[in-house]
Amino acid sequence: MKRDIKLLLSVPVLSWALYDFSNTIFSANIITLFFPQFVTEQLGTDPVQEQIASTWIAYSASIAAFFLILLSPLYGVYIDRTHKKKKWIIIFSLIVFSCTFLMGYLNQISMEQTLFGLPLSFLLIILLFTIAKFTYNSSLVFYDAMMSSLAPKEDHSVISGFGVALGYLGTLVGVLSVMWLVGTKHAADTFIPTAVMFLLFSIPIFIFGRDDKKEIKKQQIKTNGYKEVWQTFKLAKKEPAIYIFLIVYFFLNDALATAISMMQPYATTVVGFSNSAFIGIFMIATVFSVVGAFIFGYIAKHIGSAKALQWVALVLMIALILASLPLPKEWFYLCAILFGIAMGSIWVISRTLIIELSPAEHEGQFFGLFSMSGKLSAVMGPFIYGTITWLLSDYGATASRIAILSLFIMALGAFLLHFKVIRLLTRS
Repeated sequence: MKRDIKLLLSVPVLSWALYDFSNTIFSANIITLFFPQFVTEQLGTDPVQEQIASTWIAYSASIAAFFLILLSPLYGVYIDRTHKKKKWIIIFSLIVFSCTFLMGYLNQISMEQTLFGLPLSFLLIILLFTIAKFTYNSSLVFYDAMMSSLAPKEDHSVISGFGVALGYLGTLVGVLSVMWLVGTKHAADTFIPTAVMFLLFSIPIFIFGRDDKKEIKKQQIKTNGYKEVWQTFKLAKKEPAIYIFLIVYFFLNDALATAISMMQPYATTVVGFSNSAFIGIFMIATVFSVVGAFIFGYIAKHIGSAKALQWVALVLMIALILASLPLPKEWFYLCAILFGIAMGSIWVISRTLIIELSPAEHEGQFFGLFSMSGKLSAVMGPFIYGTITWLLSDYGATASRIAILSLFIMALGAFLLHFKVIRLLTRS
């Protein structure tokens, strides 16, 4: 325990983990809470306009995810060739800060021009959000890969858990800070304070972040990037445990990410909570994300990351089943707790497991595929959920409950398939 504490409080590890703190301030404040609220404020709150607002939110997120899907394997190739991660964390983070700050600035200035019947300032803010979300997710590819240079593999689960725990603490600090500084009545007022906090807590990794000290061979830079990406797919097929794990992660992340992204409309329109009450639910889920990150970090260290992921899947399935049932709304607090535990622990386990499974010389490439798998699921999950609610809209709240059950089926499939990963690792 003393050794773990000393490791976690070392300058390289602490500065690395603080980036989890800063990027979840952006994720919670902008992506999850206040940008969706801003779009709804701008377009109106009647049922039709709420759906149009959701379309703008979904399309901007999908565009950002599309470009990440396109480029994340190339990021991995670049990491393996150059071992340069800190440089791009700094570049992408500064773009996130600039775009978020400009979102708040554009909302404050008077622009009377319109385009497609919408205020030009609104469309520019949508564009800036899309760029910010893309660069935010891009920075995480380099950030996650940096963990391998901080400590031996046996310590990765503890370091990962520490980072995720600090990350969700960042969520609490971010939300509470903007509530204190500017309030939440006007969502756009939160953009500039969020940008400043994001930059402030990113500075330690800018200064103390550590890259691998390996010699770079110049001829490596000249090879065709896309050809190497294709080779990575072929290589993954030759590593059955990694190949199957990426499929497991796709479905597990699909279920969890969609459940989290749809929690607000589900809690308010199906379960019956008010918007202000939902912030409390979100905070509860965040607190238990911290708990889950720490607990599963140590569980993974003692029973192995692969077996720990199986327990995460089980927690998620219980949460999805409970959420789908027409129980008294007090039960949804338990669902929020379970979702929070799953949300905090899946990152601890999955990014540790991808390091454990990857050959050292191809670690960056597999991180790229890992990120791409997550982003593909982030596109597909909401699409499936939305299609079910659209096709079954005549059935009211039942449609959303069936959509939640579809996420349970995804999680169940991942749970069962992951047994094969465990068997492959046991044999090896």
